[in-house]
Amino acid sequence: MSDLIENGIKNLNIPERPISLYEPVRYTLNLGGKRLRPQLVLMGAGLCGGDPEKALPAALAVELLHNFSLIHDDIMDKADSRRGKPSVHTKWDENTAILSGDVMFTIAYEQLEYYAVQNGFPPETLSTVFKIFNKSVKTICEGQALDMEFETSLSVTLEEYIHMISCKTAALLESSLLMGGVIAGADEEALQKLATIGMESGIGFQIQDDLLDAIGDPDKFGKRKGGDIYEGKKTFLSILALERAEGDQKTKLSSILQNPNCTESDVAYVIELFEQLGVISDAQEAIKNRYIKGLHALSFFNDSPYKSALINLLDKLTAREY
Repeated sequence: MSDLIENGIKNLNIPERPISLYEPVRYTLNLGGKRLRPQLVLMGAGLCGGDPEKALPAALAVELLHNFSLIHDDIMDKADSRRGKPSVHTKWDENTAILSGDVMFTIAYEQLEYYAVQNGFPPETLSTVFKIFNKSVKTICEGQALDMEFETSLSVTLEEYIHMISCKTAALLESSLLMGGVIAGADEEALQKLATIGMESGIGFQIQDDLLDAIGDPDKFGKRKGGDIYEGKKTFLSILALERAEGDQKTKLSSILQNPNCTESDVAYVIELFEQLGVISDAQEAIKNRYIKGLHALSFFNDSPYKSALINLLDKLTAREY
């Protein structure tokens, strides 16, 4: 499936000119990444008895959407790097990044035109795929807005945070599996199981990102250690720590998370506090539990190479270091 996805990306019809518009698109797609979301589209189709090759255009659409969102997120987060390389707005400028992200978004929609009746699909396939895709776009935007709102709030609860990451991160994993299922002609029960796998895995995936930001190897993770702390982001770890810290600990933690100019020693203090308050181990347990729920939903499907591949993928995500 990886070869199918990479060949599909290589064969995308991306014009040569204007160079300033399309060169950043090619640059972004060539940065690689896990290609998690397009893999889920193909696996969703295969799990439901469909042909993964017919799901490739939808897989390319979600990968383009994901990368579009990363370009714009990096501008909003003022992130200098992405996957260990300069972010688009750093390598070029913000205006170029915004425009290149926008055209990538349009190219994503073009992929979905494949599911028209003239290509042999039932009339409802195109409308359903568009509906799922559009819902994920709206939900991702809502999640990003909440994420930014949380940066200036000290009263974010864990429940509110889980809702935010279910929008910002998990929604596209859910949509990826759902689109694969719809393209394969899956029934409602199967689609519900696919949605559960995507949502639970997506929440676990984001909590793991939070954890790796604090304790991961920056060279493997592709971001500086404690980047979320420097940016004042609310994460699974910081919210739990704020709930558990008391007295001077809580005062200092709150001050650091609100300080846009916090130092390396401030960040080291926060990470050490995460350890002391048991936040690291609780995050690890939460990740494990989310993936277990996803695997439980996956047990609904008959054994197949696609089921085995998805189990293997979830196992790798649980143990990932980047």
